Amino acid sequence: MPDGKPIYVLNGPNLNLLGSREPHIYGSATLADIEAAVTKRAGELGHTVVFRQSNIEGELVDWLQEARDKAAAVVLNAAAYTHTSVALHDAIKAIAIPVIETHLSNPAAREDFRHVSLVGKAAKGVIAGFGATSYLLAIEAAAALAKEGQNA
Repeated sequence: MPDGKPIYVLNGPNLNLLGSREPHIYGSATLADIEAAVTKRAGELGHTVVFRQSNIEGELVDWLQEARDKAAAVVLNAAAYTHTSVALHDAIKAIAIPVIETHLSNPAAREDFRHVSLVGKAAKGVIAGFGATSYLLAIEAAAALAKEGQNA
């Protein structure tokens, strides 16, 4: 495992309702289903995962700051905070590890207010629109970026 640090997977508001909340948009996988798939794939790539969800913006900021020293990379689905949170944007800018913004749906194909991502302006990259597979693609990217960081 590169330097022994986990990949943090942080989830924002209402993602605890996955599987029952608007499955026509977000799919039928629960957050527990996604956590199991992410943990498995990360393990295959030589990483452990710290997987968390909060409806509280400040808690997500605290976890990003914690990840600064404890994580190899971060996968962040900030959910609705993606479009509104200067605090998350600033927290991402304050840490040197890669952050991958991730979404189940494609925000660019949805309501106009979802077209601006404050998180994406600070993140290394964005993966969106592939349902639960978005998380697996983001884990792949996070592991690759963490490996690059070790070889730099």
